Amino acid sequence: MADLPHVTWLRAFDAAARHSSFSSAADELGLTPAAVSQQIKHLESRLNAQLFKRLPRGVALTDVGHAYAQEIRKSFEEMALATNGLFGAKRKRVVRVRASISSAALVIAPQLALFKAAHPDIHVQMTTSIWTDRFDDEGLDVDIRFGQGNWGEARILHLGHESAIPVCRADYAAGFGQTPAIEDLASSEVVQIIGSETDWGRLAELHGLDLKPTTDWLKADSSLMALQTVSAGRGVTMVLESFARPYLERGDLVAPTEYKLPKRRSHYLVLNDRKGPRDEVRLFCNWVQSLYLDQVSAFDPGA
Repeated sequence: MADLPHVTWLRAFDAAARHSSFSSAADELGLTPAAVSQQIKHLESRLNAQLFKRLPRGVALTDVGHAYAQEIRKSFEEMALATNGLFGAKRKRVVRVRASISSAALVIAPQLALFKAAHPDIHVQMTTSIWTDRFDDEGLDVDIRFGQGNWGEARILHLGHESAIPVCRADYAAGFGQTPAIEDLASSEVVQIIGSETDWGRLAELHGLDLKPTTDWLKADSSLMALQTVSAGRGVTMVLESFARPYLERGDLVAPTEYKLPKRRSHYLVLNDRKGPRDEVRLFCNWVQSLYLDQVSAFDPGA
């Protein structure tokens, strides 16, 4: 224990590493920037290593500084968990989550009461986005992203392969006869989802169909908007089965054909590398994994 650097130096280092700024670290710790700088110098001298590169504006961790910062942050978090677990009053545990607006509204939110019932002491704070590929909010614990899983984070969990299906109102489908042809649907009033413009063409290629170029009646930036639009009575859209499920179960929409398009992209749980492992985050991630497994397999005849 006598060989360890002084804890005040380590706290200054941890704060400066998280903020990439001596001034912001000083604000957090109630010190002056000069005091933080001095404590960092003491630590660097004690370790005989440069932990930060001093830049014209702010600071940046060196490679050894980055490696050390991860271990120090983990140590502080483990000490905090041990202290609160043994001596702290029972408190709410918070998991900060971001998901696409369609995933949040159509898959996660309807089931959150079940997670709350199982874990009443865990408070989920959820925000939404349209497109995201990075943690631009360092307070987040978990991102639920749609893509190919090729992001830079170390901990990325696949939530299962998915397929898209054409859906519309039953009365809209009836306008094409008792058994609507996929060719008629594809050439009707299509509500297109931005980012999935090639789906109809890929469906035609996969199943050997002769589909004419679709007529986009509307372009929507989310599946939720597309589903709300066609459920109001006009048009057809192709969306993930997991997103269409609540509309199909309520009878608001129908899937008038048997055609499906396996998607190249799928949903992933992405954990923030800058946040240490916490039991509440693990529990939430396990729950989301089981939730998506149920949603994705719900339309699989072999499930």
